[in-house]
Amino acid sequence: MSLVKSISGIRGTIGGRVGEGLNPVDIVRFTAAYATQRRAAMPGNNKIVVGRDARLSGPMVEQIVCGTLTGMGYNVVNIGLATTPTTELAVTGEQAAGGIILTASHNPKQWNALKLLNEKGEFLNDAEGKGVLAIAEAEDFRFAEVDELGSMEHKDYLPYHVEQVMRLALVDKAAIEKRHFTVAIDCVNSVGGLAIPAILHALGVENIIELNCTPNGRFPHNPEPLPQHLTEISELLKSGKADVGFVVDPDVDRLAIICENGEMFGEEYTLVSVADYVLRHTPGNTVSNMSSTRALSDVTKAHGGMYSASAVGEVNVVAEMKRVGAVIGGEGNGGVIYPECHYGRDALVGIALFLSHLAHIDMKVSELRRTLPDYCISKNRIDLTPDTDVDAILAHVKEVYRNERVNDRDGVKIDFEDGWVHLRKSNTEPIIRVYSEAATMERADSLAKEVMAMVRG
Repeated sequence: MSLVKSISGIRGTIGGRVGEGLNPVDIVRFTAAYATQRRAAMPGNNKIVVGRDARLSGPMVEQIVCGTLTGMGYNVVNIGLATTPTTELAVTGEQAAGGIILTASHNPKQWNALKLLNEKGEFLNDAEGKGVLAIAEAEDFRFAEVDELGSMEHKDYLPYHVEQVMRLALVDKAAIEKRHFTVAIDCVNSVGGLAIPAILHALGVENIIELNCTPNGRFPHNPEPLPQHLTEISELLKSGKADVGFVVDPDVDRLAIICENGEMFGEEYTLVSVADYVLRHTPGNTVSNMSSTRALSDVTKAHGGMYSASAVGEVNVVAEMKRVGAVIGGEGNGGVIYPECHYGRDALVGIALFLSHLAHIDMKVSELRRTLPDYCISKNRIDLTPDTDVDAILAHVKEVYRNERVNDRDGVKIDFEDGWVHLRKSNTEPIIRVYSEAATMERADSLAKEVMAMVRG
């Protein structure tokens, strides 16, 4: 059993002893700590939004979280099965003190998590997250007496989310309708099965081929939208039945695109392509994290803007976007953040902007991909044991490569003349992520293997 506590929330495998997995006792403790932190941050606002993905443990976790919040005196707006970006928008739509998203994102079915939002529908910052952890550790919270108990109401916020996307100036429904696209989708039997058909229909797409769109939480393949997990939709595209394929993770904040010939567009290039479209119409600055492709920097500079890299993590990307006034940003895992809608990764926004882009150019998806700067990124991992000294490993790497350009703001990133390698401890799993990029996959793999071999001794 595994339980990971971080500033972004609590994540773990379902079951086990207290403190060793995600179980009712720890769910209550962490939810009560979050409610206490929100009461201090937003006194007088006693409303919190709760939404969840479709994973099997969702109903159990939802009941405990909602019951705990009402027991803390909060009125809960339970939006039920909802994407992460839908829940983020619901927080501001309800003018709530915050929100809790019940999702383990791309993790397998045995995992679930509580992702914590502030009153802006954005993830808690470092200080706020540490505050929740401290309150949970000390169990420094007070439950409401009978006359102070909160209430719960149920709402559906998907129509509101779709409406907000459709109101974006760069979303061109008329152009999309004229192209009569056939779109294939794989929603891994989670909430994307509700949200993605809804946004496609709103955009005027009549021909939709749905794969794994029943939101029952029974993931038909590994839910992380990586090429090795997407063979079914890839084979469908190869048969010539669709113009484009879209794949989302269980909470629909990541978007992977499949070309008309079945080839992967590349999750790194979801943001790059959407940014290229946005920058053509609204030139400005962009942001992605340090582990994302340098292609975004190339595209941004070509449009006269400035590119900035943040530490990994959505909260860090958003903070940097606000600092530089970025018109678009995100992460290389297929996460598009478009401030015109909201400051959160949103696959519905990504699909609407990508199809608008595709509708404006006389190209197939594979041809569009070839217009973008071409890099190859290799994504690897080193599994950790409980006694692994990650800080010592990163310090050793930094020393070995001291004659290269080294950035230690978030782990260790080494910039070579022909590529880069970035090592950092994951916030969500007991691993070190090792990402590398170069002009060819062979060189990217070589850079990663060189560093990983040195780490493993």
